[in-house]
Amino acid sequence: MLTRTLLRPSSIPILHLQLRAMSSSAPASAEQLVIPTRSQSNKVSILTLNRPKALNALSTPLFQALNAELEKAEADDSVRAIVITGGEKVFAAGADIKEMKDKEFAEAYTTNFLGSWNKIASIRKPIVGAVAGYALGGGCELAMLCDILISTPKATFGQPEITLGIIPGMGGSQRLTSLIGKNRAMDMVLTGRKIDGITAERWGLVSRVTEEGQSVVEEAVKVADSVAGYGRVAVQAGKEAVNASLDLPLEQGLRLERRLFQQLFATQDQKEGMAAFAEKRKPTWSDK
Repeated sequence: MLTRTLLRPSSIPILHLQLRAMSSSAPASAEQLVIPTRSQSNKVSILTLNRPKALNALSTPLFQALNAELEKAEADDSVRAIVITGGEKVFAAGADIKEMKDKEFAEAYTTNFLGSWNKIASIRKPIVGAVAGYALGGGCELAMLCDILISTPKATFGQPEITLGIIPGMGGSQRLTSLIGKNRAMDMVLTGRKIDGITAERWGLVSRVTEEGQSVVEEAVKVADSVAGYGRVAVQAGKEAVNASLDLPLEQGLRLERRLFQQLFATQDQKEGMAAFAEKRKPTWSDK
């Protein structure tokens, strides 16, 4: 039987974030479509979508800005994990319909429209999504590209493209089916059905659901900081192995997992981690 699992404040210390602008970032402005900040530990890059008046509708310029910030975070050795959020009120209410409505097939096809929106899938560092409010259409697809997804109970997920005479174009029919199964994916894609955060967690779309009133961004950063506290080599190997399971037959996936597992015995972190366990102390990771 499926059960509802909530994050209990009694078991989680309240996280007091002190977000500070990244040194390379300009002050936030109306033109800054993605605002980058850092967690208090400085190990997590927090990327906040910033089109509040449009409910963070995903436009090409916004995704270009997001891709640029993702590339910066990927190249920055001080960044160990990434959080993507729209803030505490909305994640992304879908793709920008005004941008799409007049496109013709030839233009969409020859320019590979939406092709660059999957850039996030190539990022090797772990990504935690923090969803509040609407995550519809492209917003739901962006959320599914995150490695760990945390939402509020009242967040709204959906693929309502059918109501516009189209279908999902950024993985909504593919990743959604892998996560929640064919019948439920068909229900959402063909009827435009929307589900809340509680249902999304029960179906396997969401990793964790916060308590009512708990900050989803703070919880996402807490989770990202936890991941960032482990050795980088093992974390990236774990992400590679899990992602491969979506594409490889079981036998090949098991072979890849075993090979990655064996290769980690050539790292200093494996020696340190197991020695620390045996000696009952906290390990000091070298990322080697």
